[in-house]
Amino acid sequence: MTPADPAAGIVDKVDKIDKDAALETARHVLEAEAESILKLKDRLGENFLRALSLAASCKGRIAVIGLGKSGIICKKIAATFSSTGTPAFFLHAADALHGDCGILTPDDLAIAVSKSGETAEIIGVLEVVKRLSLPIIALSGNPASTLSRYADVCLDVSVTEEAGPFGLAPTSSTTAALAMGDALAMALMERRRFGREDFASVHPAGSLGKKLLRVADLMHGGERIPRVLPDAAMSGVIYEMSRKGLGMTTVADAGNILLGVISDGDLRRLLEKSPDPLRFTAEQAMSPNPRTIGGDELASAALAKMEAMKITSLVVVDDTRRVTGVIHIHDLWRTGLF
Repeated sequence: MTPADPAAGIVDKVDKIDKDAALETARHVLEAEAESILKLKDRLGENFLRALSLAASCKGRIAVIGLGKSGIICKKIAATFSSTGTPAFFLHAADALHGDCGILTPDDLAIAVSKSGETAEIIGVLEVVKRLSLPIIALSGNPASTLSRYADVCLDVSVTEEAGPFGLAPTSSTTAALAMGDALAMALMERRRFGREDFASVHPAGSLGKKLLRVADLMHGGERIPRVLPDAAMSGVIYEMSRKGLGMTTVADAGNILLGVISDGDLRRLLEKSPDPLRFTAEQAMSPNPRTIGGDELASAALAKMEAMKITSLVVVDDTRRVTGVIHIHDLWRTGLF
C-alpha cells in the first residue's frame, strides 16, 4: 500500500484560503504601519530637539526601559544607540523593580517606551529614576499620560490604529516607537560626528568594518618582517626570504631605514646576469626606492597600488621611512572583500 503524500493535505488546505483576502490584509497592515511612521514627521520639533540635547549631554549610558512588546522594541533601540557611538542597554521594567535598578548610575539617562504611558511597572521604575535625578525621555502613545508627566520631554508616538484584524495586537504602535528611536539615534550619531571609521571600529566583523581595515591591521610586523642589512651575503638573503615566506625581503640600515627590496624577480634577474650570484651583497642585488605605503592607509588603497604596479607586496613605512611592516596581496585576499 502506497503511503499517502503528507504534502497533499496541506496543498488542499492552502487552496481553500481566500488568497485575495490574505493579500488585502497584508497590504492594509503595511499601509497602516507606513502611515504611522509618516505622521511622526509632522510631530518633530522642539520636543525632539530637547530630547536630542538631553541624549547628547549624557555622560553615562542610556537605559531604554520597557515591558512586553514595547520591551522588545527597547532592545532594538538600545542596540542601535550602542552600535552608533552611544553606550545603551535595555532595562526590563519588571526586573528593574526586583533589583535591576542597581545597574543605573548618576550619569545615565532613561528612555521609557509605553503605548499607554500608564504601565504600572514602568511608572514604578521611573519613581526610582526620579530619585536618582536622571533625565527621562518618554516615547508614548499618550502625551497626557503619567509617563509623559514624569518625563523631562515626551515624544509623541501615538497611532490612529493598530494594523491587523480587531486592532488589538501591537503593530503600528511598536513600529512608530521603533522609528522614533531610530530617528533619535541617527540624529545623535550625526551630532557626535560618529563617522564611517568609528562605525567600522564597533563592527569589526561586518563588511563595512572589513572595507575600512587599515594596512596596519593586516601587515606583517615585528619579527615577521623579512629584513636584512645592506652588507648581508646573498646566502643570508635567500634564507631570510625563505624563512619569512613573502617572496621578498626589505633591505634596511642599522636604524631600520628602508634602502631597498629584493624580490624573487630580483633573484631570477641576478641569476641570469651572473654565473656566481652568491658573491653579491644585499645592497648590490636590491632594487632601490621600492614602492611603499603608510600603515594608516586603507587596505583597499594598498590593493589598488599593487594592481596598478603589478607587484605582490608593499613595504609599510612611517614618515621617516622606517620599516614598520610588509603587506602582501594574499593578506588582502584573505579578508574576502577583494
